[in-house]
Amino acid sequence: MPRALVTGGAGFIGSHLVDALVQRGDAVLIVDNLITGKRENVNPAAEFAEMDIRDPALTDLVARFRPEVVFHYAAQMDVRKSVADPLYDADVNIRGLINLLEAASQAGTEQVVFASSGGTVYGEADVLPTDESAPLKPESPYGVSKLSSEFYLGYYAKAKGLSCVCLRYGNVYGPRQDPHGEAGVVAIFTTRLLDGERCRIFGDGEQTRDYVNVADVAAANMAALERRPDGITQINIGTSVATSVNALHAHLAEFTGGDPEVIREPAREGELQHSALAAGRALAMLGWRPEIDLREGLRRYVAYVRERRAAR
Repeated sequence: MPRALVTGGAGFIGSHLVDALVQRGDAVLIVDNLITGKRENVNPAAEFAEMDIRDPALTDLVARFRPEVVFHYAAQMDVRKSVADPLYDADVNIRGLINLLEAASQAGTEQVVFASSGGTVYGEADVLPTDESAPLKPESPYGVSKLSSEFYLGYYAKAKGLSCVCLRYGNVYGPRQDPHGEAGVVAIFTTRLLDGERCRIFGDGEQTRDYVNVADVAAANMAALERRPDGITQINIGTSVATSVNALHAHLAEFTGGDPEVIREPAREGELQHSALAAGRALAMLGWRPEIDLREGLRRYVAYVRERRAAR
């Protein structure tokens, strides 16, 4: 089994991937600065290094561990923060990636699996669901940094012989999602509804997203590891289903028993209106398809949050 390095492995998605790797028996090293990741998410069977991916010491750490595969999840992932401070966004997401790729290529790493973003790299797509051949029109510095990262990975695939898989995610949700995060609408709504509060919806609520469960996302990463395509490959990871914010709220209000009424706020400037990702390439290249229906996934998530609260 390969030795796997997971950056951001104490975070929401990364920690689920670490769990899957550990369960399979792989040797895993987590690198996370714990700015957004949580120590409680660290799998005790994995080695853990509290480190920023921009740290020059990363080179020595990676050289010692010598991972065969790197899963890159450490990132500045807040779209609004990227707009407010694009220099910081680029520093973390681009310079951090290059630092990691240099270390990995020197250590003999064979494969990199990169967490990209389907919604942000395509921007406001002309066709839904959107496949990988669609024009790339990022509308935020975060989207630009993700797309730039894909181009850097393409260079390293050609120059260093790395197998690079860019997984372009829809809106990932599930256990361990932070209700205080910019992208965590499922967690935000669930928390407010269980607290007996009304949820805020910006605009008319008819903006749509493709919600994919974190367990399915972890399975996609494992499939990318097992199939290991040559060169660089971009693959959408989504359900191909567009769900409105209003519909999402209605599902969660039903499962939580919370207030079905909402507080309407003005639309946020620059917010993407519609997104859904065609997943045909994921099935063809990875043998992957989403297994968890949205309503079932939301029902499980509400049960998870209730169990966590009861255990406090």
